[in-house]
Amino acid sequence: MKKIILDTNFLMIPLQFNIDIFSEIDRVCVFKYQLLIIDKTIDELEKISGSAKRRYRLAAKIALQLIKKKKIKKIKTKDGKVDDLILEALGKDDVLATQDALLRKRAVEKGANVIFLRNKSHLVLA
Repeated sequence: MKKIILDTNFLMIPLQFNIDIFSEIDRVCVFKYQLLIIDKTIDELEKISGSAKRRYRLAAKIALQLIKKKKIKKIKTKDGKVDDLILEALGKDDVLATQDALLRKRAVEKGANVIFLRNKSHLVLA
């Protein structure tokens, strides 16, 4: 079973682009997987939901609700930059779901696959 680690900005796609990321992940992943986040993702979403522009606040609040509803497991991490912690938790055969181009590039260099939004309409696994 592969791990799919969801990044903060990826979890905000449902409100920003009106896309069901979970059914899209099912569509592009023809293998068994487990959805995960790192614990610092929750912190980022809570920070965004309390202080960002209205649109982002709402997207972050919905992302927090989706994490609970879908019972997405958390990976405990130490202190550090969120992107670095994600890459630490990411194994060679794992998948990273993100919209961050630099993080995507670093994950690919590490040998991992990535899921990202293409044309603001659908997810792609690369």
